[in-house]
Amino acid sequence: MSKPSQRNAMESREAILREAEKALQQIVDSGVAENTIVEQMQRFRSGFPFTRLIRPCTPGDGIMLVPAEVRSRLVSKFRQAVDEGRVTKFVPASGAATRMFKSLLALYSRDDNPLSMQGDDADSRFGRDFFASLDKFAFYDELKRMMVMDGISLSHCLDNGEYWPVLNYVLTSKGLNYSHLPKGLIPFHKYSDTSRNPFAEHIAEAVEYATDKQGIARVHFTVSPEHRQIIEKHVSDVLRRYPGIRFEVSYSEQSKQTNTIAVDLTNEGFRSRDGHLLFRPAGHGALLVNLNELQGDLVFLKNIDNVAPDRLKGDTFEYKQVLGGLLVELQGEAFDYVHLLRAGVPDEAALVLMTEFALSRLSLSLPEDYYSMSDGDKAEFLLMMFNRPMRVCGMVKNQGEPGGGPFWVSGPGELPASQIVEKSQVDLDEPAQADCLVSATHFNPVDIVCGVRDCDGIPFDLMERIDQETGFISIKSKDGEELKAMELPGLWNGSMADWITIFVEVPLSTFSPVKTVNDLLRPEHQS
Repeated sequence: MSKPSQRNAMESREAILREAEKALQQIVDSGVAENTIVEQMQRFRSGFPFTRLIRPCTPGDGIMLVPAEVRSRLVSKFRQAVDEGRVTKFVPASGAATRMFKSLLALYSRDDNPLSMQGDDADSRFGRDFFASLDKFAFYDELKRMMVMDGISLSHCLDNGEYWPVLNYVLTSKGLNYSHLPKGLIPFHKYSDTSRNPFAEHIAEAVEYATDKQGIARVHFTVSPEHRQIIEKHVSDVLRRYPGIRFEVSYSEQSKQTNTIAVDLTNEGFRSRDGHLLFRPAGHGALLVNLNELQGDLVFLKNIDNVAPDRLKGDTFEYKQVLGGLLVELQGEAFDYVHLLRAGVPDEAALVLMTEFALSRLSLSLPEDYYSMSDGDKAEFLLMMFNRPMRVCGMVKNQGEPGGGPFWVSGPGELPASQIVEKSQVDLDEPAQADCLVSATHFNPVDIVCGVRDCDGIPFDLMERIDQETGFISIKSKDGEELKAMELPGLWNGSMADWITIFVEVPLSTFSPVKTVNDLLRPEHQS
């Protein structure tokens, strides 16, 4: 080999080594364990299996209806647990408001001058609805004030179709800067003397149903690191409105160790324009780490944008306590059985009672050979089934909202199991599965109370109970190039797949989500 060829070969090897060293350093900096990245790369190649739906859960078949005469008893049980300091409210609040304002951002970026919204496209229709009802939003007065400070009349802009300056003050740092704030800081509801954003509404909820006899209310927010400081300051200001309550408010951030590597369409590591490997947040399933580290007892889980104004909170307050009381009751009975089973094999009569409890109260399924098992094997099986985290999940009647729902699925050992299933988990190319999905009568609003300690008061290790087969892969883009992104098993489906799951029908009035800013024009968000 000639010297130039040798030199070129050496330079090529050095370049490869530099790239390898660079990639290794990026992996180290990502915080994701190397073996985890290897597993993720293998998963991109193999994919995730679809969840097999058996049938939707319905009232009397997987969904419990709680009659009025029972609710007062459950509320009393819940109040006792609250007074014992067992309750914490857990709110995933790291989401940005960008999606809320997606259509407005599209309008703002148009080249039209002046901005025209006369088209029949979705963004133009959205913009017309937004501006026609601008005075109905809780942030209207603040927007008007900020524009006046700069010598601009909001009413003049609206009367003359000068929409771009208004969007400038709504979306950017020139004014309210809403496209760069977390969703929880956007004012949702107008009151006579103030307005409230979701953080303030969740605190108001905690005061009402989660304050113990010592006057302590415990709330945990998961937040993004870039917004943590302004969120903490805002929440601190809100807490001053409740001088009689002692708040224990805590915060956590999604660990970068839960991020997933992105790949290109050939399943090789995706590199952005600067040559760096791309790691992405792995969806709400990553928050299981935060829930696990909270070391709570009875933990209420509810999305940041699902809040109602005070005039509509009555049903929410009642059913939060009903769900919590049901969890206390069922968990208490299950734990009593765990203690009995640990002490030895119960007699036949006790096993019959435990079996009936598993079937009728916990919606558990038994293997086909259960009744032919020895008493010892039955006891071992029941102990395994009862000694798990438990969750009671409110379900609302299906109104066509996007999201998951309650289904009977084929679980471990082919046993039917009640689970929350997302659309992305179902094989829609299989007609029977697609038909089953759309036949669901109820919808998951993420209204869940979790029992995460065992019968001895020791926190379960929630990380041991994940169904790793329930993540999913989607096509995204970065810098105009398509990539594959992976989401971890969702917090309320795959991450809680091995929990005892009880579904309860709750009123539709307890569900008031806000996905776009115009959702705030719905009657339930108006004063």
